[in-house]
Amino acid sequence: MPLLDRLADIVGAAHVLTQPADIEAYMVEERGLYRGQALAVIRPADTAQTAAVVALCAEAKVAVVPQGGNTGLCGGGIAEAGAVVISTERLNRIRAIDPINFTLIAEAGCVLATLQQAADAVGCLFPLSLGAEGSCRIGGNLSTNAGGVAVLRYGNARDLTLGLEVVLADGRIWNGLRLLRKDNTGYDLKHLFIGAEGTLGIITAASLKLFPKPQEMATALIALPDPTAGLAILAAARRASGDAVTACELVPRIGLELGLAHVAGLRDPFEQPYPWYLLLELSSSRPGGLSESLESVLADALEHGHALDAVLAQSGDQRKALWRIREGVPEAQKKEGGSIKHDVAVPVSRVPEMIERCTHAVEAALPGVRVVAFGHLGDGNTHFNLTQPIGADKATFLARWEEMNRIVHDIVAEMNGSVSAEHGIGRLKIAEMARYKSDVELDLMQRVKRALDPAAVMNPGKVLP
Repeated sequence: MPLLDRLADIVGAAHVLTQPADIEAYMVEERGLYRGQALAVIRPADTAQTAAVVALCAEAKVAVVPQGGNTGLCGGGIAEAGAVVISTERLNRIRAIDPINFTLIAEAGCVLATLQQAADAVGCLFPLSLGAEGSCRIGGNLSTNAGGVAVLRYGNARDLTLGLEVVLADGRIWNGLRLLRKDNTGYDLKHLFIGAEGTLGIITAASLKLFPKPQEMATALIALPDPTAGLAILAAARRASGDAVTACELVPRIGLELGLAHVAGLRDPFEQPYPWYLLLELSSSRPGGLSESLESVLADALEHGHALDAVLAQSGDQRKALWRIREGVPEAQKKEGGSIKHDVAVPVSRVPEMIERCTHAVEAALPGVRVVAFGHLGDGNTHFNLTQPIGADKATFLARWEEMNRIVHDIVAEMNGSVSAEHGIGRLKIAEMARYKSDVELDLMQRVKRALDPAAVMNPGKVLP
């Protein structure tokens, strides 16, 4: 019996998609850098079906490519010719939620925003938050070790995970859905699969940490003379609030200007332009005192010249308006032409140095390039994006992607940083892995890959050079 017929016997004919119109949405990558050529898209309904599909594909020596919401930015979920895409969209059940243990068990296809809402309904918080939360799925978030805006307080996806359920490359199921904070019984296997982008197995469910729901939030947009001043304010806010800083986001003036030009409803809350802005947010599960702490920090920052001006949100709507400034930066860049993106991290204290050095270097190599460096100042992760010069040809600009990567990534590597802070490797950064990882690291990763996927059927051509 042909492979596709056998797959249909497992998941049902309606969930074996082969027609171009049916699979188009699964073949196109978010940035348009890659296009897939899958044999079919398979949509299993549960873990058992997923395991049976993987076992059958392994037997037939057909590659499988796991895909969640297809919001990845490095091509990790895009299939090459002859592969089968396994979509997790039907694995969308919340299996359990325990507000006493502060845990939630969710299947891989659950949309991130759905998990946030489920936690909120029982008076808890699931803190993973990022721009694509309305469409990305938790399996993909875990496979890329997603970060987002609350990493400073709660950590990456890895830090929010207590256990996993994984379909292995031979079709076996590893049930590691533990709900324990402490379990010291040998290797912590879940960490092999978090951040592996489906190259070692398919995450089908996860047990996740919840937190007390915030009862008070204090949010300010602060005008800065430079990013170094933002670090001084961050340190002061952490001390003054008992380390209650949830988010600390850096926005350059050009980022706000692009937002004002392209994002509906966005407005500048200040009467004059400033070179940089810091979006600072504190939160606590205990009401009272945060606003006063933030006001004190801002007063001191203004007195010492670390802040040039500041706006403190007085309502939920004002808070949303301030966040819209930060969230509008990547949205506006899409409408401004070509954008060469870098997702880099250095130690928090060295972020200003990195921005300055990289800016000088790319401007020297490409006069007129517009540097839009923004993002998570609090955890050292900067989206050092380059917008094409005004009037430039988009294709000509994007053809210099590798050149700009080399300039930025060499500086970041020299500063002991990372060339992929939260977006993963996928297909886009395989050459960067080969350039910046040591031979020992690459050998260890390749040994793990061979041990868990000896036939190389799990998402081949991703992550490892």
